[in-house]
Amino acid sequence: MTSLHDTSVRGFASDNYSGIHPDVLAAIAAANEGHQVAYGEDVYTARLQQLFTGLLGDGVEVYPVFNGTGANVVGLQSMLPRWGAVISASTAHINVDEGGAPERVGGIKLLTVPTDDGKLTPELVDREAWGWGDEHRAQPLVVSITQSTELGTLYTVDEITALAAHAHGHGMRLHMDGARISNAAAALDVPLRAFTRDAGVDLLSFGGTKNGAMIGEAIVVLDAAASTGLTYLRKLDMQLSSKMRFVSAQLVALLEDDLWLKNARHSNAMAQRLRAGVEAGLADGSIQGVEFTQPTQANGVFATLPAGVADRLRQSFRFYDWDELRREVRWMCSFDTTEDDIDAFVAAIARETTA
Repeated sequence: MTSLHDTSVRGFASDNYSGIHPDVLAAIAAANEGHQVAYGEDVYTARLQQLFTGLLGDGVEVYPVFNGTGANVVGLQSMLPRWGAVISASTAHINVDEGGAPERVGGIKLLTVPTDDGKLTPELVDREAWGWGDEHRAQPLVVSITQSTELGTLYTVDEITALAAHAHGHGMRLHMDGARISNAAAALDVPLRAFTRDAGVDLLSFGGTKNGAMIGEAIVVLDAAASTGLTYLRKLDMQLSSKMRFVSAQLVALLEDDLWLKNARHSNAMAQRLRAGVEAGLADGSIQGVEFTQPTQANGVFATLPAGVADRLRQSFRFYDWDELRREVRWMCSFDTTEDDIDAFVAAIARETTA
């Protein structure tokens, strides 16, 4: 089969737009030889468990799933009784971008809190952390945070530790949506367990798709007491892969030899190059009217543009409006974003903002 798309087209809409890392693609091909037991009783899924144990310590449990929404919904279901609720930022993926799956599929009540930077604090959690024992209120039993956040910001180790202690002090558990956890680990430059298990996170959704995988994420249980029934919930929610070796092999390829960190470091560096290029243009006047709305801490750049500029730019480089009323846009970089991509985009921004 010949390619059906123009492979020269580049974009900044999402790190989901990127292809599969060659090493991951090779891992899928290698796993394709011969037969392996289905539904997770294969050597690749066993190897994945070993790798996560090495990263996070003994006793963790790993459940590969198809996608991030599945990881979040199934993971949260395993942490909650039917009457349980989840506190999250209003910008959280589980609230904004999962099509109501937590509510409709998971039967989970979301208690959301507005934030300026996508991050919860103990004080913000307390806006919804009340009503225990009130039969008329869904019971707040889990706090869910995203690392890195939907606004491209990062929780520090100390911030996560404080949130976990606060949640646990109220008898709640802490869930981490790690769709871009690789970018967070690369930016923080600390071991994965330092801001997850050691910080008090109880259950993690570990992302692969946005960081070089074709399809595949993992639910990682960090505290066995925080989760129950995953063996059954994964099947119930249509996230149990019969040919699981192909999901696991991708994550194995990412975790072995730290490819997950190499990919994330590159995409983070490209975001920094993009921001620096725009800042330089603003300083010398070749770019006008662009304002950054969030710090660039991972692989996303958030900014506002003058009227009409976004639509003109999108004729060459696709990206998303984040807040159309504010003319705020999001530019995402990927493991395969190149310096030439960035430089061409910065040149286009200069051209369109001074037209």
